[in-house]
Amino acid sequence: MYALLIFAVALAVRLVHIWQLKGSPFFDTLLGDANGYDLWAQRLAAGDWVGSEVFYQAPLYPYFLGVVYALFGRDLLIVRVVQALIGSASCVLLGLAGARLFSRQVGLAAGLALALWAPAIFFDAVLQKSVLDMLFMCLALWLVAGVDRAGKWHWLALGMTMGALALTRENALLLIAVIAVAAVLRPFYDGSTNVLRTTDSIVERPQNRRRTYVEQLLPFALGLALIMLPVVARNYSIDGGLYLTTSQFGSNFYIGNNPKADGTYASIRFGRGSPEFERLDATEVAQEAVGRTLSPAEVSSFWTGRAIDFITSQPGAWLRLTGRKLLLLFNRSEMIDTESQESHAEFSTVLQVLGWIGHFGLLVPLAVFGMISTWPDRRRLWLVYALLVTYAASVVMFFVFARYRYPLVPFLLLFACAPFDSRVRQYIADTLAQGSKKWQVAAILAVLAISSNWPVLSSTRTLSERAREVLAST
Repeated sequence: MYALLIFAVALAVRLVHIWQLKGSPFFDTLLGDANGYDLWAQRLAAGDWVGSEVFYQAPLYPYFLGVVYALFGRDLLIVRVVQALIGSASCVLLGLAGARLFSRQVGLAAGLALALWAPAIFFDAVLQKSVLDMLFMCLALWLVAGVDRAGKWHWLALGMTMGALALTRENALLLIAVIAVAAVLRPFYDGSTNVLRTTDSIVERPQNRRRTYVEQLLPFALGLALIMLPVVARNYSIDGGLYLTTSQFGSNFYIGNNPKADGTYASIRFGRGSPEFERLDATEVAQEAVGRTLSPAEVSSFWTGRAIDFITSQPGAWLRLTGRKLLLLFNRSEMIDTESQESHAEFSTVLQVLGWIGHFGLLVPLAVFGMISTWPDRRRLWLVYALLVTYAASVVMFFVFARYRYPLVPFLLLFACAPFDSRVRQYIADTLAQGSKKWQVAAILAVLAISSNWPVLSSTRTLSERAREVLAST
């Protein structure tokens, strides 16, 4: 019943937002990546399902969009309604994950929090792959929350989910490695307590290890293969190179790690960051530097080498840059590329009202308080912690965008809502109420509240004006 409530609330606010957005100039005019995805989807719907170039951008969202176009025609209202349904399903999945990890009360709170999270409502109504990022991340969290009792089919589903996530968000490949390591280590842990086995039961390890590999790791790998191998084979058939997902690793790595980088996106050639120029510029600049034609893999390697040269030759500057990216990652401000939440909020009462509380400046301190409050459960929650830290590191590894850090939201919401669990509240009452610990926690939260709300970027008004200027130039 609570899942139906979450879905209904999420869908209602998204449909109201879409209805209000219909009167805005942003509804029919697509900018940046959205325009690129739209053109790509139109080619797919027209029958060009294979294409002739190695994927430069993650392909799953354009193919999803292409299927919608093939079924219903190019109707942006239908696309947004379908995405609203998907976004509402994501809220339900997060609620189910919260119920598995903590309690039904936590699940209800987390699901409703995502349903009313202003950036989630914004992303679900724009033609960006973020709607699929959130769906697969919430589904993965729900599956991860049940691994203690998981069988082969569960691990197969988890592998397929992570493969799909990697085809919308390439840095999710690091999360796949974390889950694989967790599957390898599981034979060394007792299933009921998640503590290391003692030496008196070491004779059981080889048998349990074989069972884990057969029932967990192999189905997980099979699930990955079912989703990712067609993309690998398709890319290989085009130029003979091995690309797990796309060929843009090197250029993105350089954009986030070079002497002029500021932690956010900056195109390789100034002012040419749209999809139709990004790949072309990365290729042309690399070929001019090398003096010959390069394959997509060689272009990626060229830019990777340039980034590594910067890191090794200027370690101090790189560390300062990394520190700035950490501040941006958990900052209140949403780092936009083309479309901004603030510009859309001028036409949406939903975003105007919910934007006051739907930001990282409030979420980060609440999430950290939840992590502190659930510390006694750390052995059971360690995989969730590991996925959270790994994904955060994978964003800092490149550069920070609002949509790049967006998949962190379900993790943070789960921990922010953890105090709705009676056991967590009891721990807070028994432990955190003690004088010394109370002040330590208060000091940590005060620092986080200041840093996450510190004005690192330009004002929202400036961002809104920038979006309108881009719109006016189209």
